[in-house]
Amino acid sequence: MEQVLPKDDTSWRLKAIIGGSAGNLVEWYDWYAYSAFSLYFANTFFPDSNPTVQLINTAGIFAVGFLMRPIGGYVFGKLADTRGRKVAMTLSVLLMSFGSLLIAFLPGYNSIGIAAPVLLLVARLLQGLSVGGEYGTSATYLSEVATEKRRGFFSSFQYVTLIGGQLIALGLQLILQNIFLTDKQMHDWGWRIPFILGAFLSLIALYLRANLTETQAFKTKNVTERKEGSLTELLKHPRAILVVIGLTLGGTLAFYTYTTYMQKFLVNTVGLTKYQSTILTFCSLLIFALLQPVFGAISDKVGRRPLLISFGVLGTIFTYPLLSTLAHTTGMWQAFGLLMAALIIVSGYTSINAVVKAELFPVEVRALGVGLPYSLTVAIFGGTAEYFALWAKNLGHESYYYWYVTLCIFISLIIYLNMKDTKHNSLIEND
Repeated sequence: MEQVLPKDDTSWRLKAIIGGSAGNLVEWYDWYAYSAFSLYFANTFFPDSNPTVQLINTAGIFAVGFLMRPIGGYVFGKLADTRGRKVAMTLSVLLMSFGSLLIAFLPGYNSIGIAAPVLLLVARLLQGLSVGGEYGTSATYLSEVATEKRRGFFSSFQYVTLIGGQLIALGLQLILQNIFLTDKQMHDWGWRIPFILGAFLSLIALYLRANLTETQAFKTKNVTERKEGSLTELLKHPRAILVVIGLTLGGTLAFYTYTTYMQKFLVNTVGLTKYQSTILTFCSLLIFALLQPVFGAISDKVGRRPLLISFGVLGTIFTYPLLSTLAHTTGMWQAFGLLMAALIIVSGYTSINAVVKAELFPVEVRALGVGLPYSLTVAIFGGTAEYFALWAKNLGHESYYYWYVTLCIFISLIIYLNMKDTKHNSLIEND
């Protein structure tokens, strides 16, 4: 018989949060390894003398991988709402493992020609399907197992582990770059190591998730009502869907700008070395990850809406000055300070966006409601972020991208100003 998490059992609650977060960590490590190591494998799959063009091609596949995320959000969201959060989370990490293994052993363009980038695309599509299902199900799971008074704090660990996945990818890159491998070895075959490791870590995550406890909300509500997660049921909540899209728009674009794209920006625009870029990105993301529970705990005291509005106002005002100043910075410490200022602003969104979305929907469509509209928005705006940024740079008008990010954050700000504070209107309390 499926074990249910008792509402008053703290030890099981902590075990569930740790288990769910650990699986999330591995999933996002696998996802970010592609972006972190694309500086090294771009020429393996796209032989071209122009490094910016090579990065545009790999960024293009990164963006196409995002197109599978809405499908993953739907498939795994429906699965989570009908079969349980645990089942969906377990299957998503298994699919991610397969995608990483495929990339790890994929021959290059010189060996199999056009089949190389095509198979790279297939692997990335599988990973996109997996990570598209991961967000909605893990956000729902962590929000449902957390207590009412600490829901913002505990759900913030989704982004701690999401950022942690990128930190592991960058940390591994630093170790390989500076201790074990030369630059030539990294370009030749060293970039395959993180994908092999990712496949192995996914098996550990698979074990952890197979032993998770299902949430009380899913077991009790679905047993009595049996409303299966479906588009028809989801469309009964149009306002909540629009709020998810609107609040995600600016936040996801800012997040991908200052995390996944920033490593390339620091090399390609600022002029730092790959090593400097990697270590600067690693340090800033480590502090960024530690900030998430702090902001999450603040939201438990003052509400979610004040943090979102702060991000919207500060992001609208400072995005262009921060990026344009960073583009002309010559020192590492100046670049670090500017990047940290940007990440502190973005924390107003990242720390609580998962719990806000979960609090908008009833239990029968919660995972689907969180995952599908979020994945659609991320596919359109987050997935194309670095591709559009590199395209603008290649045109010689990189500042177009700065204004684009600013506009999207402003649109989200309008949503924040007109939405209710989900802390005080949470549908999780109706479970």
